[in-house]
Amino acid sequence: MENEPEFEHEYDELHALMSKHNLLSLFEHLTFRQKVAKVSAGLKADKDSGDYKYAKLQVQRLSAPASAILVPIIGLGLLSLLAQLTPPRPASVEVEVVEEIEPEVLDEIEELEDEPIEPPEPIEMDDFTPDAPMTEVTDMMDAPTTEVSPQTAEFDAVALIKSPIIMRGIVGNRSPGMRGKAMGTYGGSGITEGAVMRALRWLKSEQLSDGSWPKNKVAMTGLALLTFLAHGETPASEEFGETVLNAIMYLVNSRDKTGGWNRRYVHAIATYAICEAYALTKTPMLMEAAETALEHVIKGQLPTGGWGYAYPDKFNDTSCAGWCAQALKAGKMAGLTNPGLDDAIALAVKGFQENASPSGGFGYRGPGTGGLTGVGVLCMQLLGAANKGECTRGLAWLNQNATFKWDDPWLKSSVYYWYYTTQAKFHAGGSTWQQWNAQFSRELVRGQTVLKGAAADGKDMGFWDSPAKGEHSDGRVMDTCLCALQLQVYYRYLPTFKTVKAIEEEEELVSDMDEIEVDISI
Repeated sequence: MENEPEFEHEYDELHALMSKHNLLSLFEHLTFRQKVAKVSAGLKADKDSGDYKYAKLQVQRLSAPASAILVPIIGLGLLSLLAQLTPPRPASVEVEVVEEIEPEVLDEIEELEDEPIEPPEPIEMDDFTPDAPMTEVTDMMDAPTTEVSPQTAEFDAVALIKSPIIMRGIVGNRSPGMRGKAMGTYGGSGITEGAVMRALRWLKSEQLSDGSWPKNKVAMTGLALLTFLAHGETPASEEFGETVLNAIMYLVNSRDKTGGWNRRYVHAIATYAICEAYALTKTPMLMEAAETALEHVIKGQLPTGGWGYAYPDKFNDTSCAGWCAQALKAGKMAGLTNPGLDDAIALAVKGFQENASPSGGFGYRGPGTGGLTGVGVLCMQLLGAANKGECTRGLAWLNQNATFKWDDPWLKSSVYYWYYTTQAKFHAGGSTWQQWNAQFSRELVRGQTVLKGAAADGKDMGFWDSPAKGEHSDGRVMDTCLCALQLQVYYRYLPTFKTVKAIEEEEELVSDMDEIEVDISI
C-alpha cells in the first residue's frame, strides 16, 4: 500500500510516546497478584504520577461491589438490633366505658327588683368641695340601677395569668351569675350593685400608670385590688382586666429583698390582696409571692396571738391584728401550706380574746369597747371562733351601740369601723343582719358622690368621702374601697354561720360539674 511507510512511522512515534509515559502498562495482561502489587506500589508513588492515579482508579473500581453488598448487610443488622431493644406491645389493654353524665342545667339568672326605698331628703352639697371635677352630683335614688350579673369576658380579652372559670369554696359567689343569686338571698339589689359599679369605674380612672393608686401607694393598691377581686374581677375580665393585672404586678414588683413590704399595716393589707389574687387565679408567680409575704405575718405574731406595728411587737394592737388575721384567712382560703399557718390561726383567736372586754366589746391595746369591736367580732368569725363568748358578747355590744347614718356618723372613724361592723353582722346572719342591711345599704348608697357620664365610655362613676374626718382614713381612695367592700358583702364570702357540711355540699355540687381552666397569654 502507498501509505504504509507513513502509517508505520506514525505508529512508531505513538508507541515511543506511550512508552515514555508508561502508558503501555495499561494494555498489559497482568495476573491478580501482579495487579495487587502494582496498585500497592502506585498508592505509594507521587500523587501526580500516572501510577498513583491508576492505583486509585483500581481501588475505587474494586470497592464498589463490596460496598453494594456490605451496606445493606450493615443496615439489616442495625434494624435487627433496634427491633430487639423495642419493648413488646401489651397483649391487651383494659378499657373502662364510663357513661356520659349530662351537666346540670344552671338556673337562669333572675332579674332583681329594686328595693322599695322611699326617696330621702335631698343632700345639701353647699359645703362640699370635691377633689375632682364633677359633671353632676345626684342623689342615689336618681342613679340608674345596674344589672347584677355582668356578661363574662371573652377568653382573649386581657390575660397574662391563669383564670379559673369556676370559683369555689368561700369565694364561690363572686363568679358571674352567682352574684345575682347571692344578692337575692342576702338582701342586695340593683341599687347597691349600681353603686359598686360606679365605684369600680372611679377607681379604674384613678389608677396611676405604674398600676398603683396615689398617696400610701402599696396600701391603697392592696385595698383597691381587694375591691376588684371582691367583685370577681381577674386579669381576664373585660372591663377591669387590665386594671387588675397592673395592680397585681405593682404589688409583686414593689416588694423589698425579703419578699415583703416595710410597714406593718401596709404589709398585712398587701399580703391580704396577694393571697386573694392567688385564690382567684392560681398563678404560680402569685403563689410564691403570697407564701413569702404570709411567712412574715406568721413569724411576726406575738406569743399571745396578736400583732403590733412592728414584727414582732410588744403591743397587741387590735386594729393591726385585724388586717393580719384577714391575711391569714385569705392564705388559708387560697390553699397555701405555709408551715405554722394553722397554728397561727388558732393562736390569733387568743390574741383577740386578750383585748376583749368582759362586758362585751374589744379594745385597742387591751380590754375595752368602741369601734374596734367590729374588728374583733369579724376576725373571730373568720377564724372559726364565732361561738366563743368574747365574739357573741362583742356582737351583742354592736347590736346595742353601732348605728349607720351617713349624716350623723358613728364615732370619729366611721367608715373604717363600718367596714368591719357590716361584715360582722352579715356573718352573724338572721335578724342581726336583716336589721343592719335595711339601714346601712340605703345610707351608704345615698352617701356616694355620683359623677354623671364621667367614665371614658360615658357611664357614671362614683366615690365616697368619709363623713367623719377622723383616724383610720387615708383619703378618698381608701374611703371608696371600704364603702364598696361593704356593698359587696352579699357575695364576697359565703357567710360563716353556714355549717361546714353545707359549704362542703355546695363545693361538691360545683365539683360534679365540668370545671374548665383556661390559660391565656399575650
